[in-house]
Amino acid sequence: MLLSKRFRRVLGVLCVAAMAIGSLAACGSKTPSGNGNTSNGAEGAAAEEVTFPLTESYKFSIMTRVASDSEQDFSKKALVQRMQEATNVTADYQAIPDEQFNDKFKLALSKKDMPDVVTKMYIKPYDILGYANKGVFIPLESYIDKNMPNFKKILDARPEVRAAITSADGHIYTLPFVNEWSKNSKENINVIGAIPYINKSWLDKLGLEMPTTTDELKTVLEAFAKDIKDENGNVIPMSFRINQVNQDPGISLGSFGSGDNMDHYMVTNDKKVFYSLAQDDARKGLEWLHELYAQGLIDPEIFSQDASTYSAKVSTGRVGLFYDWAIGLAGDYTDEYVALPPLSGPDGTVNIPRQNYYSFDMGVTAVTSACKKPSVVLAYLDQYFEPSMSVQNCNGTYDDPNYTNVFTKGEDGMLKWTKEGLEDNKVRNDQNLADCFAILSDYYGVYVDKMLDSDALRLNLLSTVYSPFITSNYNYPAAFMEQADITRIAEIETDLKTYAEQTKAGIVKDGITDEAWKAYLTKLDEMGLKELIELKQKGFDMFYELTN
Repeated sequence: MLLSKRFRRVLGVLCVAAMAIGSLAACGSKTPSGNGNTSNGAEGAAAEEVTFPLTESYKFSIMTRVASDSEQDFSKKALVQRMQEATNVTADYQAIPDEQFNDKFKLALSKKDMPDVVTKMYIKPYDILGYANKGVFIPLESYIDKNMPNFKKILDARPEVRAAITSADGHIYTLPFVNEWSKNSKENINVIGAIPYINKSWLDKLGLEMPTTTDELKTVLEAFAKDIKDENGNVIPMSFRINQVNQDPGISLGSFGSGDNMDHYMVTNDKKVFYSLAQDDARKGLEWLHELYAQGLIDPEIFSQDASTYSAKVSTGRVGLFYDWAIGLAGDYTDEYVALPPLSGPDGTVNIPRQNYYSFDMGVTAVTSACKKPSVVLAYLDQYFEPSMSVQNCNGTYDDPNYTNVFTKGEDGMLKWTKEGLEDNKVRNDQNLADCFAILSDYYGVYVDKMLDSDALRLNLLSTVYSPFITSNYNYPAAFMEQADITRIAEIETDLKTYAEQTKAGIVKDGITDEAWKAYLTKLDEMGLKELIELKQKGFDMFYELTN
């Protein structure tokens, strides 16, 4: 999620949000507020008006995760201190080390003295509904309407986010983060995962042109194997990690038809859901890879190598073509590699398959039934959904005497990246909170001067090289389905996906006969593929009904 992320929008109570940016202290803003009622919001707990700063101080607890290389004590962060001064509300952050967080937040939510807020959970609909049905998470929609004008504006502007966080029972139980790089969904930074990077210096050394077809790529790989020698006399023409996120060659299968992505759900332009690994064109693409593998042009370790082994191998510069999210995997040899443009397949097909990644995560922040004043808490969190505050919540701030600053702030109010802020993730993590934020693509050049350089490079690469060849108008959305449907999908999918991916790897290694392919498709049907697609179609239809 990506994933890594950023999104959106300004609303009333702008002055309270501005408080935390620097002028925060003097602004008195009204938003509907908490009455101490801990009953289910959907059952009539009224949200009352809140005026910041509060006349009487209030303190709430919030559990979050923290990376090992960042500031562990959130009370030292300027954003937290400014918000406390401006609102008279203290957010008592319980920062849990990242590697311990999943176990500890689940344990905390099983106790009576659970925190008022839990954030950075990144949980999915099944778990959200599970906590909601137990009365652990409270419904938020009444508070969103009355206490969260900044966030409500985001939901009004981005109906797909509202649809993603609205459960099948009509309630909203979690706040997302939103991190948007482009309004055009085909050009967004995560519309595809792995990118194929080819060693351009080898092409030049051998006097070869950049391949434009799958046949030409085969010829190039043969030349790499025959004519390129490293100091030990061996190179690897092509490597990847099959069935591994952002390192799988599914993008190249698009030259044979629909291609493949990591969950294998795709959508036609007439909004019909299908399973990519049940398509005959997927078989053709996999058999093409088998042909390369059988000739020794593909790394024999593609089925077994872990991420660190793969990274170390690519960073030696002895791999002719590799797949990854970013070119940086090549290390000191980065300058020698360029992105391989989309290839035309045997019948002339050129297609880049879409990944089912989003510019938001639905299950980030929840308010628990332990919270005595949910309106105050949600009005407080809403301040971080103001545009400039969202940029800072995600990345860090300015004028902080305790840390290296991520931004400077101009007289026009625009945040401008410092060199250190752009280049060092630790600098950003020391200052940011990375919990409640929404950064939209139209914030750049208005609230912040630009996006991170690495994001801008990838966005430019996708929009100029790959996005023009994406033929599908839809990816599979973040559909929030009924719990029974979610459960049934998981029951079918667990074994079916394992079987499909094992078969995918098996075809690359050994090929497949017509008889074996038919038996594979029959087995998928026996495992419940038809029911699975029907349930996924139901979720797709429900999602788009909510967005209209």
